[in-house]
Amino acid sequence: MAAEIAEQPDVWRRFLADGADAGLAAAVAAIRAQQPRMVLLVARGTSDHAALYAKYLVEIELRLPAGLVSPSTMTAYGAQPDLRDVLMIGVSQSGGSPDLVRCLEVGRAGGALTVAVTNNAASALAAAAHHHVDVLAGAERAVAATKSYTAQLLALHELLMAVRGNPDGSVASLPDLGAALVARDAEIAALAVRYRFAQRLLTTGRGYSYATAREAALKLMETAYVSAQAFSGADLLHGPLALVEPQVPVLAVVAEGIGGDAMGATLARLRELDADVCAFGRADAVAAAATGIALPPGVPERLSPILEILPLQQLARHVAVDRGGDPDAPRGLRKITETL
Repeated sequence: MAAEIAEQPDVWRRFLADGADAGLAAAVAAIRAQQPRMVLLVARGTSDHAALYAKYLVEIELRLPAGLVSPSTMTAYGAQPDLRDVLMIGVSQSGGSPDLVRCLEVGRAGGALTVAVTNNAASALAAAAHHHVDVLAGAERAVAATKSYTAQLLALHELLMAVRGNPDGSVASLPDLGAALVARDAEIAALAVRYRFAQRLLTTGRGYSYATAREAALKLMETAYVSAQAFSGADLLHGPLALVEPQVPVLAVVAEGIGGDAMGATLARLRELDADVCAFGRADAVAAAATGIALPPGVPERLSPILEILPLQQLARHVAVDRGGDPDAPRGLRKITETL
């Protein structure tokens, strides 16, 4: 897990250099030719968080409605919706989940343009789709997905920004920024000591960073066996606020931009409750929380999830090791999710 976390900046460099020839250019051309009126995303587990990130991109940058598919409607219930003028994107590390394959098959039969985004060009999901985008992350040996997740984020960003017709040159700086973040591993290790005996934990974020909060909670659950729950900053202010107490740490992801600004009310309420808050993102939020990891300033908000998950991946690994666990062999987990 440590090696694959450290490998991520090189993965990004590879995709930025070779992604166009790995299916990206062909998929973009097909999408632009079809001009879909709606986008549906289908995924499981970690890839579902990448799909959530893409949902924000579609709605904000492409100004199209977007939704996350409930795979069981097509697999267990046998639904065959009319999907003409719809773009369906399947996101999967392995491309081997039978339920995702079935969803793309149903989508294609229902008239959708289908695109698979995976780390395996020879996968069943790639074969089921009209077009495949290889995220070029290389073999991922750790059960907990790390490099394939950020590679998916980058691939989805590049796909959708190219469809928009105005690619974002800011991506060129990501590998160097990511390498600098990964190099702060000792800082993360010191922070992880705080959570060695935590039984419960909350993660929160808004906007693009909500996907990061969800992925961070999953990493802590599957590697360190901490009962972690993720809420959007808005939802946390309602019923879930009753969970907040000094013994339940809160990891708050606060990016620069609109989503981070929207976290202001949530952070203020957490301070009123004397919550144990650790912030990841903008420097003022880290200073207000008195603990956390400040990210490089000036990164566009839509790119921040690619960077902000890095210290949270490292945190999950260190907490797992501090608790006597082995993050490379989490209990009862397999690499491919097979569900209905």
